[in-house]
Amino acid sequence: MIGFSCYLNDSATEQQAAYLKQMQQAGFTGVFTSLQLSEAKPEIIRQRLDQLVANCHQLGLTIMADVSAASLQRLGIALHDGKAIQALGLDGLRIDDGIDMTTVAALSHTMAIALNASTLSACMIDQLANAKANLRHIEAWHNFYPRPETGLDPAWFAQKNKWLHALGFKTMAFISGDAQQRGPLFAGLPTLEAHRGLLPLAAYLELRQLAIDHVYVGDPQLSPRSIAAFQAYVHDQVLLIQVQTDDERLLHLTWHSRPDIAQKVVRLAEARLEHIFATPQPAQTDPRPRGSITLDNSAYGCYAGELQLTRCDLPADPRVNVIGKIEPSNLPLLDQIGPHQAIRFKIS
Repeated sequence: MIGFSCYLNDSATEQQAAYLKQMQQAGFTGVFTSLQLSEAKPEIIRQRLDQLVANCHQLGLTIMADVSAASLQRLGIALHDGKAIQALGLDGLRIDDGIDMTTVAALSHTMAIALNASTLSACMIDQLANAKANLRHIEAWHNFYPRPETGLDPAWFAQKNKWLHALGFKTMAFISGDAQQRGPLFAGLPTLEAHRGLLPLAAYLELRQLAIDHVYVGDPQLSPRSIAAFQAYVHDQVLLIQVQTDDERLLHLTWHSRPDIAQKVVRLAEARLEHIFATPQPAQTDPRPRGSITLDNSAYGCYAGELQLTRCDLPADPRVNVIGKIEPSNLPLLDQIGPHQAIRFKIS
């Protein structure tokens, strides 16, 4: 599942409803929110939640809410009152630390439950089993980390997820948004520190490589450009890469990487196979920094017309023309290009 966040700090607006629909059309299927808003009046929180739940369900989006015993109590709901919690209309709860596993076990028979993946222990799992929890309804969700430098270490993260998967738990992690970011720090809401400020699609693909089952955008908004990139990937498995080039021939096709993966470049199959470029003459045979878009010229003999993306910095070669470059923010996508990957270029 791929999801996004929509918080209750502000009243539901037409703009919020339009964003929900835009994200749903892009292929997002889940929404995350939080009831832990100490500054808002309980009746306001409930009103905003009811509207958000209604909007989500109208679009077929699931909605999970971060809760604690205190945040529910502010709404007049006890954590053990399953019927009152169900009446909120939520599809599940992301439960804060400090709630006993007996209560979690009881709730797991009424809705989906997400526990803190980082702190979930063998002892807690034993307690859930002893309390006859419905473990099929329980998942392990990592936190996001608002303060820079506090996001998780990738090696520890991978080890923890391997352990959780071995026990049968699905896992979730957050990536940062690249438009409106959440306060008070406005520094992104990733799970992994390495993903802070990273292109959202690149962070998503890295988490999928790490076998994370669900990925949610932690911040309140993605940019239109990122939404388009997710839509292309989720619906068509196409990497939409922002580039700078004067060669419009790059923009009119869906390209594919070759099945054999080169170490230093991405080789795009169609260029030579379909003779898309007439035999190019040497021009702009410049150095090729990482992300350069290059075209082998007539001096390369049978390789003339080969189109490549450089994975690393390469020197100038009189046989290779440089015809464009990948926008710097999109460079991490180079590391996500495997065999037969469909690619489309778009002017940034």
